[in-house]
Amino acid sequence: MKKRFKISQIDIDARHFKRALILSLPLAVVYIDLAVLNFMTPLVAIVCFTITVVSNLLLIFPISAELRTLRNYIQTLATGNANENDIELSEKDTRELAQAINAIHKIWTSKNDTLEAQTLSDAAVFDTLPDPILMLDNEGGITNYNLAAEMLLGPNMAANGIDRLFSTNIFIAAVDKVLKAKSDSESVLFHAPEYGNRRFYAHITKLPRHLKGRAAAVVSLYDVSKALSLEKMQSDFVANASHELRTPLSVISGFIETLQTTAHDDEETRDAFLGIMKEQTEYMASLIEDLLSLSRLEMGQNKELKDKVDLHEVIDDVTQALKIKAFQRSVSINITEANRIPKIVGDNQQIHQVLQNLLDNAIKYAPENSEVKIELKAVPEIPAKAGQNVAGGRAVSISFNNKGQKINKEDLARLTEKFYRMQVHKDMKIKGTGLGLAIAKQVVMHHRGNLTVSSTAYNGNTFTVYLPVKQN
Repeated sequence: MKKRFKISQIDIDARHFKRALILSLPLAVVYIDLAVLNFMTPLVAIVCFTITVVSNLLLIFPISAELRTLRNYIQTLATGNANENDIELSEKDTRELAQAINAIHKIWTSKNDTLEAQTLSDAAVFDTLPDPILMLDNEGGITNYNLAAEMLLGPNMAANGIDRLFSTNIFIAAVDKVLKAKSDSESVLFHAPEYGNRRFYAHITKLPRHLKGRAAAVVSLYDVSKALSLEKMQSDFVANASHELRTPLSVISGFIETLQTTAHDDEETRDAFLGIMKEQTEYMASLIEDLLSLSRLEMGQNKELKDKVDLHEVIDDVTQALKIKAFQRSVSINITEANRIPKIVGDNQQIHQVLQNLLDNAIKYAPENSEVKIELKAVPEIPAKAGQNVAGGRAVSISFNNKGQKINKEDLARLTEKFYRMQVHKDMKIKGTGLGLAIAKQVVMHHRGNLTVSSTAYNGNTFTVYLPVKQN
């Protein structure tokens, strides 16, 4: 129920009497003079003064009471518990004053609503920005930040200064330069070991002085770690591809020149050179095919997976294709298949390629007169992997095990890098492009699966591919 402001009864206090007496003082002097001069008796003077005081009191009371009512009304407006219709006044002057106050109240209420809506809108826009943004005061304290900054740097940043969030001297120096008005803006690329060894590009801008508020500068952060990593990967890819192709081309070119000159009529040398040239040509063809396969996989990451793939048939196909190679190395292939292996949804050609690459590696790096074991089984789920999106639900695992030499931790972490080959395999003159596992990784990622590698001195090396039954 709303409170009503009304003059409903006579409420005279000491202040009213005081004001009435003050207003009556000039006439009191007159009455005293008249009494002294015997123009009226003292009793008449007292009666006249009393009438004057009462008259002033009656004249003062309405305006004084309404002013007090108006004061209470204003105080209630200030607390937000009243509106313009809550007051009833009888005096013209106080009504006009109340109307003026109500008009001001309407203006400020409208401005406050507009400002509040604008603030909420600005805050929403601020939080939707994908890059972290920090607002700093003149001392380097954080006055505000957006949601992206909170997700990256953690909550409650307002309790810290910028120098507590980042310890990199080059960044702190750039911020200090802007805050001390030595520069209007600074841009710097720096390394942040506190946040997973990321690399950030920071832009620090001084805010105009006429803006009110504590904020003196704004810091925009851009995580360029992935971009720099991709740039390095592309650079390494081109350099490695060029290097890998340059060597066989140089060999072939040298042999051709020799055959055209000094070995022109040497049949034995010609046959030996032609055999080596054939090997180098096959290596280049294999390298180019792997490069094209890798490029197609990277370009087709959004390709829809819709084939119904029977892994029994795929394993049979790749085993038949590599049977001769296994026989040449005296390596036997032992396949263990659990019952009721479900068909999976995927790309049949890609899965065929990755399983053939893994079996080829298992045979290539297995000791002679040993065994390669292939095991298929259904699993309830794919093991999670940091930084990789794996599908949920049932899956099938295909593992390839040989008794090859144990792989150390440093090599295990780099096996799926493009062109990476273990030094021990280079020393053993085992040929390869270094792209087989990189291709396998791309295929598995496309299928939202997982590729794991384990290596022990006792059990050898096991490469396991997990592929989801359905692409949920």
